[in-house]
Amino acid sequence: MRITFVLNHVNLNGGIRVIAIYAERLKKRGHDVVVVTRPRPAPSMKERVKSLVKGNGWPVDPNTLADHFDNVDVDLRVIDSRRPIEDRDVPDADVVIATWWETAPWVAALSPAKGAKAYFVQDFGANVGQPMDQLIATWRLPMHHIVISHYIRDLVKQHVPERADERETSYVPNAVDLEQFRSPPRGKNLTAVVGTIYSRSHFKGADIAIKACEIAKEKLPDLKLIGFGQHDKSKDVPLPSWASFRSRIPDDQLRDVYASCDVWLFPPRKEGYGLPILEAFACRTPVIATPAGAAPELMAGGGGFLVPHEDPHAMAEEIVKVCSLSDNEWRRISESALATVSGYSWDDATDRFEAALQTAMTNDETNNESMTKPE
Repeated sequence: MRITFVLNHVNLNGGIRVIAIYAERLKKRGHDVVVVTRPRPAPSMKERVKSLVKGNGWPVDPNTLADHFDNVDVDLRVIDSRRPIEDRDVPDADVVIATWWETAPWVAALSPAKGAKAYFVQDFGANVGQPMDQLIATWRLPMHHIVISHYIRDLVKQHVPERADERETSYVPNAVDLEQFRSPPRGKNLTAVVGTIYSRSHFKGADIAIKACEIAKEKLPDLKLIGFGQHDKSKDVPLPSWASFRSRIPDDQLRDVYASCDVWLFPPRKEGYGLPILEAFACRTPVIATPAGAAPELMAGGGGFLVPHEDPHAMAEEIVKVCSLSDNEWRRISESALATVSGYSWDDATDRFEAALQTAMTNDETNNESMTKPE
């Protein structure tokens, strides 16, 4: 197949990592893969001054920052500006994939020569800049949906009942690279260590995780909090002095962060999937999560615990419970976490993604035939 992914821009977000994984694996399977994207948005002068005033320094050029395509051997094409992507930017192909709500109308408007239209739905309006009404409108566009969680699939059905036909949607859950994310069997740390992803985005809930750790520290005075993220530290989401944080660390060092923790916190208010849960599980680290994205599905295997949204006290109680377990009890949960991810690899996920693209092409051919048949 000739396959084109259309991106808003590249960065270190988990959704971009998933796209990069599929692009690289599909190319290795012999497909002709092209990724077309806009350059990253540059901060406005107002945003730059605001950053200085808040003590966060002068923002760096976003296009000089690392992203998940840095070491991926695929044809990445960055267009000249932050304009919509058009026919002139996209090669002729068998299938073309929208990967973000803004890219969906661009892909829908491409000529038939650019390929059958698919829409890889990884998020659902949780983030700032995703107006829910406009997002729902993109779900109505005539494109085959590829969704990563039951939550997103059901949300699309709820808002767009006419897309309830299972033939128009492919369910392709995320996986985890067990070569990249791994850890030998281990016991608890002598001093409790909790980890989370730091983000300034409100919907990611870093403030909830930080508050939960502050509460838990009242009963676990030696508790350590570590984390990473693609954002620099901000006064808007302050970290306690006893927390350790690293920004934009290389992918090959992520497992060391996960594997150094007794428990990983997944606190989003809203989420499309929750890739850090899988990554922590693969490193044998139990997870405490809010019921966001695929968390309820992933926690069913016994590798972690669900707590209510917006409840740092409940999260703190679970932190204390997990960190107070005996070493044998903790190892049992650690093994359950690993077992949850061991049965489903990126090879399996790529099989499903490949099949979803074939379905998009088949549906497109069927629709074209029905449109050309005489009344």
